[in-house]
Amino acid sequence: MDTQSLATLTEQVFNKLAQSPNGVQRLFHGRGRCFPGLEQITVDWLEGQVLISLFKEPTADELDKLNEEIINWTSRAEWSDSKAQSLLLQHRSRERSPTECLWGNYQEQQIVNEEGLLFQLDLGKNQNSGLFLDMRYGRRWVKENSQHKRVLNLFAYTCGFSVAAITGGADFVVNLDMAKAVLTRGRENHRLNQHDLNCVKFFAHDIFKSWGKIKKYGEYDLIIIDPPTFQRGSFALTKDYQKILRRLPELLAENGQVLACVNDPSIPAQFLIDGMREEAPTLAFQYRLDNPPEFLDIDIESGLKALIFQKTPDEEIN
Repeated sequence: MDTQSLATLTEQVFNKLAQSPNGVQRLFHGRGRCFPGLEQITVDWLEGQVLISLFKEPTADELDKLNEEIINWTSRAEWSDSKAQSLLLQHRSRERSPTECLWGNYQEQQIVNEEGLLFQLDLGKNQNSGLFLDMRYGRRWVKENSQHKRVLNLFAYTCGFSVAAITGGADFVVNLDMAKAVLTRGRENHRLNQHDLNCVKFFAHDIFKSWGKIKKYGEYDLIIIDPPTFQRGSFALTKDYQKILRRLPELLAENGQVLACVNDPSIPAQFLIDGMREEAPTLAFQYRLDNPPEFLDIDIESGLKALIFQKTPDEEIN
């Protein structure tokens, strides 16, 4: 962190606060490398809670200067006008990613609204709050393309895509994730949105040991794949993604769609396009979803990659 750049951080954050942010959104995205010296800092607006995340441990002097800079935010009229309720600092590089409250009233559990969808956030307990803000357009796309569809949500996490699908009129959603705790949060997210849970299944299983159960509820009209880069003992993206892709043709209904995602800055979108062509040639690449504008990145391939594919009849394949 370059302390000489902290004035830029303040300027960017207050430019966003002046626009009266609603719901949840990123106020500053240093990870996109568009602001030299601030590459390891992000700032999120969580319906009044302002969460600053540090992805690399600063020196003691750098941390002191950062704290001084951001505490000064709270004395500005624009801060008061924004109706900010708390100022939080999360140390992502430390064990268990602890979060400290520097100002205001800290809510460790908070219900937030993203484009009409309600989600429960858990702050301070886990590295991630339960909602990845850069996937907002992905959830929007799912909501707009799920009516009367059967949906399979792989690596479901807290079921954000499932909430979007049921809101968009999906007939049925199957969520699969190894972690039972995040699926429990997913159930609660559906309840927050007053969804009929008879239309939703939750399976806390290893995907590679669950193909029979997954097939039991197919065929699917839409399959969502949003895996972690690495999950100890169960998934390594560059090695295991192909194993999922080759299963897609037998799981998808005619003209079924796939939303396939990668969020590793070192892996380009072409990884998915090439992998799909090799493992599931009946699925044709359609287009890539844009990322929200606040996630500005110096290199588009470093940010989130969310690609749409569609199953085509064998005779249409070149």
